[in-house]
Amino acid sequence: MNPEVRGRIHSWDLSTGVDGPGTRFVLFVSGCPLRCLYCANPDTWHMRDGRETTVGEVMAEIEKYRAFVTTAGGGVTVTGGEPLLQPAFTGEILRRCKEAGLHTALDTSGFLGARASDELLSRTDLVLLDIKSFDISTYRRLTGGELAPTLSFATRLDRLGVPVWIRYVLVPGWTDDPKAVEGLARFVAGLDSVDRVDVLPFHRLGAAKYEALGVPYPLKDNPVPTPELAERVRGLFRAHGLSAY
Repeated sequence: MNPEVRGRIHSWDLSTGVDGPGTRFVLFVSGCPLRCLYCANPDTWHMRDGRETTVGEVMAEIEKYRAFVTTAGGGVTVTGGEPLLQPAFTGEILRRCKEAGLHTALDTSGFLGARASDELLSRTDLVLLDIKSFDISTYRRLTGGELAPTLSFATRLDRLGVPVWIRYVLVPGWTDDPKAVEGLARFVAGLDSVDRVDVLPFHRLGAAKYEALGVPYPLKDNPVPTPELAERVRGLFRAHGLSAY
């Protein structure tokens, strides 16, 4: 209940169609426990690189755009980094947004899903759940983390009835294996809370950030998926009765 709960953020932006329904105020919090090889925002990895702020200050910024995002059927999306690395800060923002009548979305890998209390999730209208791979070994090599916490979080969201959009980044040579995609499609099809699957083609738009940080970009030479490959993968999800885009 304290508007002066403090956290660290990287930035905020406005977006349409990619961070939840409608036009969104998108808050990028700092800090992430994973190191995805295709990450487009390496500048959000470390909390120390973020700017310290309060929930009250964030809400004052959101309020400036309330009319714009609500008229466009949108709301507020908390992303990162990984928002659940700062659960008290993220939870308080979600609470304040809900009290203000704003649609709320949480964009997360689910790796820290255990840190999201039922109370936090009750303030969340939509979870954008990024499942990096359904193959355990690939997931570990791709992210440096483990798959199990994300799957556990997905089933918990289903049990709680929290609406979910699955996000799946399609990386040729990494996440395009039909068997792994089929496995994920079967798993997701068993979750009543999943409204859609977004297949997001890998891109190299974050390469300049790696260069600026002096950090090697692991996938700098990796090809991007063709439209035909992306459509084939969407078809695998659709074959299981899922809405895939």
